[in-house]
Amino acid sequence: MPTRRAFLASAAAVPVVALLNRPAMAAEPPVFATDGIAIQGYDPVAYFTEGKPVEGSPDITSDWNGAKLRFASAENKSTFDGNPEKYAPKYGGYCAYAVSKGYVATTDPAAWSIHDDRLYLNYSKSVRALWAVRKRHHIEEADKNWPSVLG
Repeated sequence: MPTRRAFLASAAAVPVVALLNRPAMAAEPPVFATDGIAIQGYDPVAYFTEGKPVEGSPDITSDWNGAKLRFASAENKSTFDGNPEKYAPKYGGYCAYAVSKGYVATTDPAAWSIHDDRLYLNYSKSVRALWAVRKRHHIEEADKNWPSVLG
């Protein structure tokens, strides 16, 4: 549970996020990817199995909704390929908090959480703190907004 001080500090970050990540005017792809690589090259399965972000290998990949996911091991790739719905980040890897507010934003692989066995990514750790305060509410709102926020 974030402290009052942490909450207030993270609340100050929201206006910056809103300015940098306004609602998309043109259609966004279904997956947030940089140069075609989702989660900035981090292994989605490792969040579940190792409890932390782990960089994937460019030699071990799977295609996922038009983007490439990288994996730290062939076993993780096989695990993902057997159940992509379980291991893929919600909302195409866009910031879950932003989607709950009706727009898309980039994500930081270090700003993550798992809730009800699903991976959620956020713009930053301070935004993740905001997300955590009313997580169930934000998930309900994001579910209503997804995928229409893509434009």
